[in-house]
Amino acid sequence: MNQKVVVLNAGKMNYDGRLDFSVLSPDVIVYEDSTQEEILERIQGAAVVVTKELPVPADLIAQFPDSVRCIVEAGTGYNNIALDAAKAKGIRVCNVPAYSSHRVAHTAVMMMLNLSSTMQTQMKMLAKGDRSNFTRHLQVPHVELNGKTLGVIGYGNIGRQVIKVGQAMDMHVLCYTRTPRTGIEGVRFVSLEELLAQSDYISLHCPLTPQTRHLICEETIALMKPTAFLINTSRGALIDEPVLIKALQDNRIAGAGLDVQETEPPAQDNPLYTLDNVIITPHMGWKGMETRQRLVGVVAEDIKGFFEGRDVNVVG
Repeated sequence: MNQKVVVLNAGKMNYDGRLDFSVLSPDVIVYEDSTQEEILERIQGAAVVVTKELPVPADLIAQFPDSVRCIVEAGTGYNNIALDAAKAKGIRVCNVPAYSSHRVAHTAVMMMLNLSSTMQTQMKMLAKGDRSNFTRHLQVPHVELNGKTLGVIGYGNIGRQVIKVGQAMDMHVLCYTRTPRTGIEGVRFVSLEELLAQSDYISLHCPLTPQTRHLICEETIALMKPTAFLINTSRGALIDEPVLIKALQDNRIAGAGLDVQETEPPAQDNPLYTLDNVIITPHMGWKGMETRQRLVGVVAEDIKGFFEGRDVNVVG
C-alpha cells in the first residue's frame, strides 16, 4: 500500500524544530513551506497531503494527481481547503478538531483578565519609564470579572472551555449558536442581538464561513455596550477589521483582545499594534509546545485511520 505522506508547510507548526513528523508514516517527506507553484510537484505519488492553514483552492485540487486520496488539515478550521473540489476528486478531507481547546480558551481568558486590569497600558507605561502607578493611586481602570456577563458566540470545544472557566470565575454566561441547547446548567442561550447588547465580554468561537465572515461589523458593534470588550481567538475575518479599528479609536467599545487578525501578520502600520485599548498577539493560542505535540499526534491518528479504512475526523 502507498503510505507516502507529504507535509507541505511544517514550519507553520514546527517553527522551533522540536516536533517529530516521523510518527505520521514510515514514508514521510517534510517541507518547511510550499508556494502554490511548488505544491503540485511536491505531492506527486503521495497518498496523503498535510497542510496547516495553507490555501488549497479548487483549481489546484483539480490538478492533484490520482495518488492523493486524503488531505489532512493540521488544525480545527478547514476553510482554506475547497471541500467541494476535494469531494469531486474523491479526496477525503480530515481535520484536528480538539487539540488546542484548553490552550486557546486560556488565551481568551488571559485577554479578558488583562483587559479588565488595563494591563496593556500599565506595561506600556513601564516600558516608557513611567512608574507613577506605583507612587500615586492606580490611574487605570481595574475591574472584577465576577458578576460580569460573558457572551460566547459558538458552542464548540473551545467555546465550552471558555464557558467553563467563566463559570469558575462566577461570571454570568450567555451563548449564541446556530443550534441552541437546553438544560445546560449556568448557560442561557440567546439571540445574537441579545448577547451583543447584554455582554460585558464577548468571545468569538465560531468557524469562518460565508455566513460568519464579518459577523462583527458596523451593525453588530452598534449593539454592544460602550464598556464591552471583544475577544477573538478564532478567525480574524469574523471581524470587519477597519470597522473595529474605528470603533476602538472612537471608544465606541472599551477594548479588544485579538489573537487573530484579518490579515496575518498585520501590516506594519496597522493601528491595532499601537491602540491603548487593544491587546494583540500573533495567533499564539494553539502554539503551546504540548498543544503542538498533541496536534501532530492527532494528525497521525487521522492518517492511520485513512490507511486502515476508518473515518477519523472526516469533514469532507
